[in-house]
Amino acid sequence: MFHFNSTYSYRLYNILNNTTPFRDILASTSNPLPTFILPLIRSRSSIGNSMEKTDDNNDYYDWEKEVEEFEKTKGGVKGLVDSGITRVPRFFISPPEPDDANPGPHAHPDALIPIIDLEGVRGGLDHKAVGEIRTASRKWGFFQVVNHGIPTTVTDAMLRGTRALHEQPKEAKQELYTSDGAPDVRFYAINGRLEEGDVASWRDAFACKFTDGEIDPEVIPPVCRDEIMKYMKHMIKVRDVLSEVLSEALGESKDLLGEMQCMESEYLTCLYYPASPEPDKSLGTVAHSDPTVLTVLLQDSTGGLQIKHDGCWIDVPPVPGALIVNIGDFLQVWNFDL
Repeated sequence: MFHFNSTYSYRLYNILNNTTPFRDILASTSNPLPTFILPLIRSRSSIGNSMEKTDDNNDYYDWEKEVEEFEKTKGGVKGLVDSGITRVPRFFISPPEPDDANPGPHAHPDALIPIIDLEGVRGGLDHKAVGEIRTASRKWGFFQVVNHGIPTTVTDAMLRGTRALHEQPKEAKQELYTSDGAPDVRFYAINGRLEEGDVASWRDAFACKFTDGEIDPEVIPPVCRDEIMKYMKHMIKVRDVLSEVLSEALGESKDLLGEMQCMESEYLTCLYYPASPEPDKSLGTVAHSDPTVLTVLLQDSTGGLQIKHDGCWIDVPPVPGALIVNIGDFLQVWNFDL
């Protein structure tokens, strides 16, 4: 029996002195959670437990009030940057991890996650690719795929649409701004309730649910509506290919995950990382794992993504045309004879 016996974590650090915002698109698959989801923040800080905290100057502040005031602006992280702040609010400050003596961009420079060619898989069974995905899932929990069938014109348009979406005036986004996960379409910076002591990610997000692969296009802002609909049309095909390959990698028939209907709904999240005034104090995405079956990530050329492997943070440099696949928590807890 094979068991995914570790939680595959990843994070996105803020590149020092970077003045250019960057963005990526997450897509995850799971049931009972929607497919293509961005997980709740899980990283805990070590600041303490009282509502009143102290900053570096031993001044007291009201943590809950600071978060509440930030949310009331409905401007997200970009709104903070546009307001001209020079210091990162304290609930964004991420303390070093105990095993993270050197949290910089080259924590483990020699390791590279596998890159798997899906061209043969899209034409039928490819035992080589199935074996590579089995090994990558067991050893890494992550892999990149190329020749996945999504045209570069579509992925490039999706990245441009993400930038255009987030760089609209604050007023154009405020109506959709909410931390509540119920709406089909929303902007947010904090997903759900940020519990006292949690650390917020230095990024903004736009998310939309595709229930059973469907959404009313009219609820998506016009600035990126066509780009999202075209991208998701292709992404659902990639989902189906990965569903079959992963089923075979688990030693079962290619229809297993499809018949279980665990990858039938999608949740698309378009992430935008404004330049931080103090990039050494915050993380674009705090360390976490994904409560999904599968997460698929399209990143731009900026870089900054890291995954944790054998206790070390490893860079995942952008590969032109590639998608990054993360085995989610739900898939990890299943036991199959591999």
